[in-house]
Amino acid sequence: MKNKFFKSSLLLAVAGIVLLGSCKKKIEDAYLNPNAATVEPIETILPGVIGGFTWFSSTQGTTYGVVTDGSFIGRYIQYYALNSSGDTWGMMSMLGGAVDNGGSVWATFYYGQGANVNRIMEWGAEQQKWDYVGVAKAIRAWGLLELTNEYGEAILKEAFNNNLSQFHYDTQPEFYDACRSTCHEALAYLNMTGGNVSQANLAIGDAFFNNGDVNKWKKFVYGVLARSFIDISSKDIFKLNNYAYADSAIKYAGLAMNSNADNATVKVVGGATSAVNNWWGQFRGNVGAYRQGVYIADIMSGVNTAAFTGVPDPRRWYMLSENLNGTFKGFYPWNGSANTPVANDYPKSFWRNPVPTATASYDSGRYVYGDRSPWPMMTASEMQFIIAEAAYLKGRTNPSFKDMALTAYTNAINLNFDMLTTTYTQNIPAGKDITPAAKAAYISNPLIVPATSGGLTLTQIMLQKYVALYIWGSQETWVDMRKYHYNKDADPESGKIVYADFVVPTLSNLISTNNSKLTYRMRPRFNSEYLYDVPELTRIGALAVDYNTNEMWFSQK
Repeated sequence: MKNKFFKSSLLLAVAGIVLLGSCKKKIEDAYLNPNAATVEPIETILPGVIGGFTWFSSTQGTTYGVVTDGSFIGRYIQYYALNSSGDTWGMMSMLGGAVDNGGSVWATFYYGQGANVNRIMEWGAEQQKWDYVGVAKAIRAWGLLELTNEYGEAILKEAFNNNLSQFHYDTQPEFYDACRSTCHEALAYLNMTGGNVSQANLAIGDAFFNNGDVNKWKKFVYGVLARSFIDISSKDIFKLNNYAYADSAIKYAGLAMNSNADNATVKVVGGATSAVNNWWGQFRGNVGAYRQGVYIADIMSGVNTAAFTGVPDPRRWYMLSENLNGTFKGFYPWNGSANTPVANDYPKSFWRNPVPTATASYDSGRYVYGDRSPWPMMTASEMQFIIAEAAYLKGRTNPSFKDMALTAYTNAINLNFDMLTTTYTQNIPAGKDITPAAKAAYISNPLIVPATSGGLTLTQIMLQKYVALYIWGSQETWVDMRKYHYNKDADPESGKIVYADFVVPTLSNLISTNNSKLTYRMRPRFNSEYLYDVPELTRIGALAVDYNTNEMWFSQK
């Protein structure tokens, strides 16, 4: 990995810190600036690291974070499509060649957060700012799980060894173990008091995430742990020892966010410059050609034939875009508007324009598409869906857990409704706002929430979670879809396909380099790995044109 991109991130361990907010880089130790402090204030490093969760820019590259990769992954899971045909990502391409598309989470972990997180841990310990150390470890744990869930094998043990120019790849189980151990280290530091622990001081670096609230950071860590257990729910090991992993998922999700006040969200202030606006917003202009997918539109319109049939979802006016007919349609990612012959059925853009070239006013989007909309990273609703899925699976051998699953499932839907009606109320058409009566009518409908736990299905749980994580949770939804093998795996209890009615590309609509297989992983970032780490890529088979179709460890039985 001897390259500008990754090598520069490794050298930061010796050379100083990339200050993401100001896009400046310190000179190497060999040529220290006598006017610069040797140790940078960690309060000024943390904001850029938090920005790395979603999107950020620096002199070494731009827009790293989950949002950028999510714009591609969202087409695999059919959250959205482009409004034109011929989109190779919509055809499940890995997009080979000398491009870095799909490498943003790789860049985030090794470059944007990498050595900066190391410095916060090192200098925070020296300064007895144990809260900062705990936050840094929480971010590192999150990154370990995100990285391996997107790419599979990656660099773990040698990741920040600046004496190396090529690096050994480690396995996905090793990443899962490292994630969990780092989570427990983070909790140990977040529980420490004394020294220079200070909520007010932590809030300086944490102004746009948890505002220095250590308890919220603990809940975030518990959420990472919960994800690490539920992400392997389709593996045989999940069932061992009477579903012990299900118990762990339930335990940690229960310790994580339990109200929308606990939600982990990245805030933006909005304004006259691109960097302070939401990546999905109109001001930045990144997604003018994007349209919602058929699958999400059908679920929320009550058109899905296996779940919620005939029950329109009141949330659709908050999360989706209607067409000129006032209905909700979507496109398939592989052929865009070609499957929608009636022009008035075309969904409007996420800024509510019929065509991508139309001018939108500032902050005209709804939901997470507003210029100033906060971006969720983890929510209480998601944690309840984790409990629902884990309890449902454990309920196969212990029926008492079925009641727990139904309760959590109901809570999850309620929490998602409440998040929308408290945080994402902008630009809702008159008369389409969610009233308490509309919410109650939806949730009390037995087609949505069955009267007894015996009527609950895994299909209902996962499709409601698919809705609740719409757009912002693309990475985690992709984990869910892959572990249930898109439209192949059936609920062993109901016999229904988990992702019922999900249509995968036919062979003619699938990119030819996939060799008739669906995509299960991104490849490592081109400009570090494919230029300088070729021997290791050869060893793991990453030079094959269909490497992206290799199944992940978490999706294999």
